[in-house]
Amino acid sequence: MTKSSAKVATRKMRNSRRKTDAKNARKVRKKVAAELVRDTQRKIGAPFEQFRTIQVHDTFRDLAERNVAQTRALYEHSKNTLQAVLTSWQDSFGAIGKGAVELNRRIIGIADRNINNGFDLADAIATAKNPAEIVELNVAYWRRQMGYLSATTKVRALPPRMVAKEMRRKVR
Repeated sequence: MTKSSAKVATRKMRNSRRKTDAKNARKVRKKVAAELVRDTQRKIGAPFEQFRTIQVHDTFRDLAERNVAQTRALYEHSKNTLQAVLTSWQDSFGAIGKGAVELNRRIIGIADRNINNGFDLADAIATAKNPAEIVELNVAYWRRQMGYLSATTKVRALPPRMVAKEMRRKVR
């Protein structure tokens, strides 16, 4: 063997060892990560197991349901008043104000959806039979809210020139 062929062979052997070492390291990292996730789930889930058997009293549940219903009715009345104000603004402003009013309506629509989702969560929590169910309802609520947030972010990511162009088009 010549010196250069010996160097090539040595280099190939080192590379194959590095690849094997990298594969083994990846496998170990995956196993450690999976065990960490399982351990975390065990640690988080264990304290809540005691709450699965606790029941919420019916009187408390009825009171909570009535409070949520009264708050929702108050919100609906306030929302209707605000929409009437926006309509009067739209009538009083000219074409320039219509774009601003439209933007305000979109913002109010997003806020309305979030508040209604909050009331739905409150209704569901009021009828929950145990604290574990309340935790599950909260997790589902926040997942849904994060989905709305990501969808809203995609809409807001439009370039400002496109938004201005669209607003000018609506004014005309």
